[in-house]
Amino acid sequence: MRRVLGVFGLLLLWEGLSASGLVNPLYAPPPHEVLLTLWGFLASGEAWPHLQATFSAALLGLFWGILLGGALGLLAAFSSLVADLLEPVMLLLNAIPRVILAPLFVIWLGIGLASKVALSLVLVAVLIFFAVYGGVRNVDPRLVERVRTLGGGSLWLLREVYLPSLAAWVLSSLKVAVGFAFTGAVVGEFVAASRGLGYLLSFAQSTYNAKLSLALIALIVLFVLFLFFLFERLERHLLRWRPQVGGRG
Repeated sequence: MRRVLGVFGLLLLWEGLSASGLVNPLYAPPPHEVLLTLWGFLASGEAWPHLQATFSAALLGLFWGILLGGALGLLAAFSSLVADLLEPVMLLLNAIPRVILAPLFVIWLGIGLASKVALSLVLVAVLIFFAVYGGVRNVDPRLVERVRTLGGGSLWLLREVYLPSLAAWVLSSLKVAVGFAFTGAVVGEFVAASRGLGYLLSFAQSTYNAKLSLALIALIVLFVLFLFFLFERLERHLLRWRPQVGGRG
């Protein structure tokens, strides 16, 4: 509630500064004008092909990035040979700003959906790889040894030991992964596209349309916050077994 009140207070301050003439509306239009622009954009019907393009690329990149990063993370965690091959590559990808790959994906895959999905996938996969890899590597080896001593096999270990440990690592990374997925989709569209919110942002920039730029940014932020809310609910449900910090003694 305090976060909502904080955002609302910031918007009121922005509105007041605009009304008093202290902020140039050409560069920072007041929130009510941004809201009207967003409403007109959605009501016109022209928004939906662009929304479909961006959200499809982001959600597909998020889905396949989670699957690919999780699978590679598990393989590297359980195989030293795979770890030796994959870890340097992932460290290199993690060290560079991966959005610079956008022009290369456009050259390889064209200006359509595939290049945007590929960029989102790479951004998400690297993050999830390290979450899964680190989650498995940080399992207490004494716990694994005790389970093996009691006759637990590999499948039992995976289900009862590794997956619960991984859940905390992966779920805590999902919020960041959502942001990365939309970053990949929008940046890819900004570089080269025929539709999408990134394409519209590029158009708004070229015409110095601050109201449209802020409206598009607000639309992306609202959808990402909605996904944050869903993942937070999922995290609370799946990790309800964890002791609550600061609970009653």
